[in-house]
Amino acid sequence: MFGLQIVDFAVIIVYFLSLIAIGFWAMRHIKSREDFFLGGRSFGKMIQIFASFGQATSVSNAVSTITTTMENGIAGIWSALLYVFGTPIYWMTCVWYRRLRLMTMGDFFENRFGSKAMAGLFALISAVGLMIIISLSFNAMGKTTVAMVPKSIERLTPAERTEYDAAVELRKLEAADFSQLSDQEKVRLNELRLMHPRNLFPAVPKEFVVILVCVIALTYSVTGGLKAAFVTDLVQGILILVLSVLLLPFAWVKINGIYGGSGFVDAMRTLHIELPESFFEVLGSPTTIDFTWYYILTATVMVTVNLGVQANQLTTSGSAKDEYTARFGFITGLYMKRVVIVLWGLFGLFAVLLYGITAGDKYIRDPDLVFGVAAADLLGGLKIGLVGLMIACLMAALMAVASAMMICGAALLTHNLYRAIFPKLSERHYVFIGRISGALILLGGAWIALQFESIFQQLKLSWEITAIFAACFWLGMVWRRVNRIGAWASIIVTTLVFFAIPVILPLFPNVRTDPYLAKMTNPQPIARVYRAHQMDLDFRTQQIKTWDNLNVIGKASGPRPQPLMVGERFERVYPVPQKSIFWTQGVKRDQNGIVKGYGILNLDLVAIDKMGIDLSKFPYALNESIRVLFRMVIPFGFLIIVSLMTKRDDKALLDRFFVKMKTPVKKDREADKREMEVSYANPQRFDHLKLFPNSQWELSKWDKTDIIGFLISIVIAFGIVGLVFLIVEIGK
Repeated sequence: MFGLQIVDFAVIIVYFLSLIAIGFWAMRHIKSREDFFLGGRSFGKMIQIFASFGQATSVSNAVSTITTTMENGIAGIWSALLYVFGTPIYWMTCVWYRRLRLMTMGDFFENRFGSKAMAGLFALISAVGLMIIISLSFNAMGKTTVAMVPKSIERLTPAERTEYDAAVELRKLEAADFSQLSDQEKVRLNELRLMHPRNLFPAVPKEFVVILVCVIALTYSVTGGLKAAFVTDLVQGILILVLSVLLLPFAWVKINGIYGGSGFVDAMRTLHIELPESFFEVLGSPTTIDFTWYYILTATVMVTVNLGVQANQLTTSGSAKDEYTARFGFITGLYMKRVVIVLWGLFGLFAVLLYGITAGDKYIRDPDLVFGVAAADLLGGLKIGLVGLMIACLMAALMAVASAMMICGAALLTHNLYRAIFPKLSERHYVFIGRISGALILLGGAWIALQFESIFQQLKLSWEITAIFAACFWLGMVWRRVNRIGAWASIIVTTLVFFAIPVILPLFPNVRTDPYLAKMTNPQPIARVYRAHQMDLDFRTQQIKTWDNLNVIGKASGPRPQPLMVGERFERVYPVPQKSIFWTQGVKRDQNGIVKGYGILNLDLVAIDKMGIDLSKFPYALNESIRVLFRMVIPFGFLIIVSLMTKRDDKALLDRFFVKMKTPVKKDREADKREMEVSYANPQRFDHLKLFPNSQWELSKWDKTDIIGFLISIVIAFGIVGLVFLIVEIGK
């Protein structure tokens, strides 16, 4: 059924039943909100490592990494590896999360700024952000799974066949050298790119897959809480590792079978022979319109700052039995993910050769679908349940994220919103409300997944939504002068300018179809000189054939392209696609031929363009970098200026907060409680540890563990990037 074997279904069913059983097992241990939302703060290093790895590693990461690698070459790996240089920061912040000794990140805003309303608003906005993260997994899972069971060409409807033919035509035009296209072909190329035609159509609707997985994740997470989520993360983390390496040997065996050779090195040598040289440029490739060095730099800073206030960070670290377990487990899990990202990028290179534009009938127009197609193509022929195992691994990656985010969102809505409105109810009642809230979070994520098509655009939105509170968190942790009024000013301005108004404006008639807002970048074609590889020869052969055919009917333009030889230096012209400046999901032509903007309106870029700075002349990556900078500068700027212009917060509130952040966590709960009582009685207890004595800055001196751990983290970060450079040199 649907191209799957009975053994595939058996693997999937056994996996589902195992997860549900874990959920009901964990349910027996839940007595309070802390048990449900934080697992009783009892987790050791192993659970913490895989909890960190699982909640950070989604199927969307695998799909988006492979997608951007196929589109940009190895430089596309930065879509997921942006976080690597910010990872050492977590060695320090994990201690913060554990020393807060709070139920949720929302509690931080109540403790630090004395505002339950701010905590409630954080709960609402973070719940939406967590839904977006969950939707990423649902969308990637849905796309990948349905790609494993595509329709045959014979079963396509007339409308689907028309779209398929348009995709084939687009593939031929994109394969040609842009400088050799006629004016009519160049116009047609732009028209087809606006249409975004598909050449693969699923036999099973994505909606069906999303709903099915949602029901399973809902069952075990709602029943068992964080303990069920983290125990299943241990199982699912192993399956994610399986997912990350399973396709690689099958891919290089197939490449060696087609092109000759044996082993990994020969497969890499084939890649270097067949693929253009530009595909192996880690930085600076002409195809990397999304990942220039300056976008990588600004985005790295943005995700490091914004993810620091992501609510699940406290849930993961706060559930550890002590602060060293929290920091060791969290950062080890994150670096496991960074290594796995490199493996996904490597498979993306293999996928370019097997399913890219020169792959003939196997060419996949939508790279988001490649993972699913590859799984069916590489594993299905063996008929031993490997496709079922791959689907189980995909579900593991999805559910690892979905369950952790769901429990985190449920804690926020229950603890910081519902409990604030209905206080002094029983623990059993709050756990019940937590289960209802968790279900709403998961269902919301499934609904968002059905509204988006581009996984990468969802990924960028998940990076940015936490910008609303990021400035308040970072400066609130280290600077006493930041006050409640400044925090509210920063939150309100950031919400209005970057999220509320950009979402509301497109609801008005004609905004999405406004010709000015349909403005696109106008990049010039890029000319680069490379040493010819086999794919370059294939391109040139196709160009010569096209020129000869046009010459017969008197329509050839320019001189006849010259034949190439392997190793010969030649110039290639890259047509850089136009991209929407103001719409997050781009500009497309609808079924009525009307050009419309999709997604959220980038109001900040509209303002800059209206000031007389023509953004159409800038590269797309530069516009994105400007947008990212505005999302960092404005929240911090308003917070600092307004705080300095208004009165300070209550000294007793600040003393109580900052002395808690300096008091190390004890493993024994009663001993830790006694330590906190001593600290509250003497707020100046740890003032001798301040890096800047007698100042408003609450930065503490680092001890030996801080310094050594941070330096090791930096070395590992550079080592992982070095691994990327090493891989592209293999077989060269």
